[in-house]
Amino acid sequence: MSLLELDGVHAYYGESHILRGVSMTIDEGEIVTLLGRNGAGKTTTVRSIVGAEPPEVRGGAVRFDGQDITDWEEDDVVMGGIGVVPEERRVFTHLTVEENLKLSKITTGWWNTVRRRARGDGESTMDQAELYELFPRLEERRDQEAGTLSGGEQQMLSIARTLRLPDLDLLLLDEPTEGLAPQIVESVVSSIDEIADRGLTVMIIEQNVRQALKLADRGYVLDQGRIVHEGSVAELRDEDLDQYLVV
Repeated sequence: MSLLELDGVHAYYGESHILRGVSMTIDEGEIVTLLGRNGAGKTTTVRSIVGAEPPEVRGGAVRFDGQDITDWEEDDVVMGGIGVVPEERRVFTHLTVEENLKLSKITTGWWNTVRRRARGDGESTMDQAELYELFPRLEERRDQEAGTLSGGEQQMLSIARTLRLPDLDLLLLDEPTEGLAPQIVESVVSSIDEIADRGLTVMIIEQNVRQALKLADRGYVLDQGRIVHEGSVAELRDEDLDQYLVV
């Protein structure tokens, strides 16, 4: 049984039809990438998975761990085990790195709204020591305000904050390498690889095909709200994807 399944999902912003029958699956322990240019519908797919509004899902179904979560509130989706690292790298800019990690116990990484996890339900997926081992640069800057970090360091912090959430089963990464210097990209990619090696299922949303295919087991290509290609990394490398991707 797949951990995550999208079955013919149609999503709308008002009357604008964005996702047009998107179907995809992610099995437990996999790294799966969703590829596509800006405007293809990648972030809409993420928001449809986690129940964020907008968009509005008006057709199809989203299933997670065997349960239909199509109509769940975003709070419940996150509580159910899905964590999102947003493209915007939202961190508390006036708090230190360490304070950001501590606050992750009671906030989500995307919307910065207090959740029911404030009650202390569940154990963190990774503790602070493990996160500093995964991201040594953050340990070096643990007393530094997050707003003074580089873009790459803020991305590391955003990932680390999400990994502090309890009972995480699926990590969604929205454009994790966008706008980063090449040497920082390699560091972030290495960290994602190690996260997957620890057994966490990962979905990477990317427009940079080279970086995504370094990490993924399988992939889907989205164009104008439709899946136009899918397959193993080897199969995708054999396809002519230039018209759909930044290569």
